[in-house]
Amino acid sequence: MSHLLRKPLGTHGKVHEITPASAGWRYVGFSLYRLRTGETATEATGDREAILVLVEGKARVNAAGKDWGTIGDRMDIFEKTPPHCLYVPNGQDWRATAATDCVIAVCTAPASGGHEARRIGPEGIALAERGKGTNTRYINNIAMEAEDYCDSLLVTEVFTPAGHWSSYPSHRHDEDDFPRITYLEETYYHRLKPAQGFGFQRVYAEDGTLDETMAVADGDVVLVPRGHHPCGAPYGFEMYYLNVMAGPLRKWRFQPDPAVAHLMT
Repeated sequence: MSHLLRKPLGTHGKVHEITPASAGWRYVGFSLYRLRTGETATEATGDREAILVLVEGKARVNAAGKDWGTIGDRMDIFEKTPPHCLYVPNGQDWRATAATDCVIAVCTAPASGGHEARRIGPEGIALAERGKGTNTRYINNIAMEAEDYCDSLLVTEVFTPAGHWSSYPSHRHDEDDFPRITYLEETYYHRLKPAQGFGFQRVYAEDGTLDETMAVADGDVVLVPRGHHPCGAPYGFEMYYLNVMAGPLRKWRFQPDPAVAHLMT
């Protein structure tokens, strides 16, 4: 199995824990909790900022010394409704107690401070179409470059219809050379409908020094340390993924694979 493909650690509790150390990089962290009603997850952010994404279900959240009430209303991820999220700055604690069975993603990256804890969505997040033909997919931007309440994190959701491609035409963001390109590590948390389906993701460099093609199952995470990283959803299987990106500069600038650059128009 590819070292870039991370399977869930189980079906309950903290089922993913990807740190910079375990990924072999410097910036992105990603964890995922699958909680039953009444169960609790709690963490301290330390020197990192976090965005909690209620992927599915509802939870009562306390963070940064404040009770944020019960957040979340999307019971099935493929409803495609805007997510409820919470930004928690560095140096704070958070605690989430499941009001229903729920799935909570924890997206983290280094932070220097200066931002306040805040709700993100569902207001202000609208499903947007991107691409054309069988490259069409639908985006919920949670915290991209236009939002200024993060130090490092870039977070978005993508819904790819069955039989379509996504993160395509192939592109890379693995050099620190702004404005031409930025260095951003990235994780993909994949979900599929129906859940017993599968999808594909390729992570490759133009010079062939990296070339991994993975069959992804529902709940898998793919690491993208560098290179191009397109995804394919076979006919009959709809694909969702949650992207987390971070690097030395909170800008998303990329370069296409020359082989597909003519498709970028």
